Amino acid sequence: MIHPTAVVHPRAEIGKDVTIGAYSVIGDRVVVGDGCEIAPHVTIEGCTTLGPGTSISQFASIGAPPQDLSYRGEDTRVEIGRNVRVREFVTIHRGTVKGGGITSIGDESFLMAYCHVAHDCRLGEGVIMANSAHLGGHIEIGTKAILGGVVAVHQFVRVGEFALVGGVSGVAKDVPPYTLASGARIYVYGLNEVGLRRNGFSRETISSIKKAFKIAFRSGLHIATAAERIKEELSDCPEALKFADFLVTSRRGMARVSLSRHSFRMI
Repeated sequence: MIHPTAVVHPRAEIGKDVTIGAYSVIGDRVVVGDGCEIAPHVTIEGCTTLGPGTSISQFASIGAPPQDLSYRGEDTRVEIGRNVRVREFVTIHRGTVKGGGITSIGDESFLMAYCHVAHDCRLGEGVIMANSAHLGGHIEIGTKAILGGVVAVHQFVRVGEFALVGGVSGVAKDVPPYTLASGARIYVYGLNEVGLRRNGFSRETISSIKKAFKIAFRSGLHIATAAERIKEELSDCPEALKFADFLVTSRRGMARVSLSRHSFRMI
């Protein structure tokens, strides 16, 4: 299952039923879980772990040193979960000490061709990054969030769970969970209702999230006051509480919310 031209370090840990293609290079501290498929011309280095069932397509580079001027060769990591799909020419860099030392990709995530995940990023389960989406350092992407093609996300930004960012967008501020956002300078345009329904959210839960959105962005209240009101009025909805907590824990500030009936487009 390992091509004779592949270079696998003797200290690398290779699980059962693993395929490693021609001319791939697997470094000395790499751990490859059972059933992984590594295509030809892949480089995996550093302290990198691949969960079972993960597939890495040709010319991907996993675990390279971070593009951070403060990095001095410290022992940092990349952790990739179960059944993750990493397509052609994707780059994932290991963490830095100041960022916690770990870059992580959650189970069942899908990174399409030419995506970049920089140092200290944290991706939740089921995240989808379309072609050429790029993450700066220290970014958090919530569970089952979707980034469209050619999206650029600024360092330290958060994109909340089940949010959808349209293609060719520049994300310099936090995108709240469950919302739709797009634009060269990102705007939020409402809730990702289609995505919520597809992921099994009930009509009642979606209604509560919609009410939380209106309190936060249509009431004219200061964001901290709006969050308290959400917690008081929607205390029985865990998703609304997550929404409120996301608002008040932002370091980058929240993306602007459009007051128009702009038509959201996914590119």
